[in-house]
Amino acid sequence: MEYYNYLKSLHLIFVITWFAGLFYIVRLFVYQIEANEKPSPEKEILQAQYKIMTYRLWYIITWPSAVLASIFAFSLLYLNPGLIYLDYMQVKFGFVFALYLYHAKCHQIFKQLQNDEVKYSNNFMRLWNEGATIILFAVVFLIIVKSAINWIFGVIGIFLFSIIIMLGFRFYKKIRERK
Repeated sequence: MEYYNYLKSLHLIFVITWFAGLFYIVRLFVYQIEANEKPSPEKEILQAQYKIMTYRLWYIITWPSAVLASIFAFSLLYLNPGLIYLDYMQVKFGFVFALYLYHAKCHQIFKQLQNDEVKYSNNFMRLWNEGATIILFAVVFLIIVKSAINWIFGVIGIFLFSIIIMLGFRFYKKIRERK
């Protein structure tokens, strides 16, 4: 168990870099979709650059971080299997599963944009970008509070936070449309 805290630290580092990749990749999706609406040759130049940026971010930072965060998480569970039975950890596993689904959907969108398939609006992507934020809030509160019951207050807070984000998004959209 002397390595447990080192594994926990590595797990946390790679969770942070995983989230950083997820936050930034969706932002790049927004820019890539907006570039699709530009006139030539600006459109082609921007799209080529965004494809390179998203490719490097996705395969050099985001995917490796997801894999390493998972490996260290499973190592921690192997060393301390009792964690699996804690109520708050079971709820956390649900949110982590949602994060894997979010990551998979981002991968699908990444592939589509790499193939010049624009299936979503930049407004959708701006909202989609908040998905990782909501999951992050939920997991951090669960791990810090360590309560399967108090997480309900956290989820209520997340929904309120989501409403604030939506209102902020609409406000920002109105400002952009005025310009």
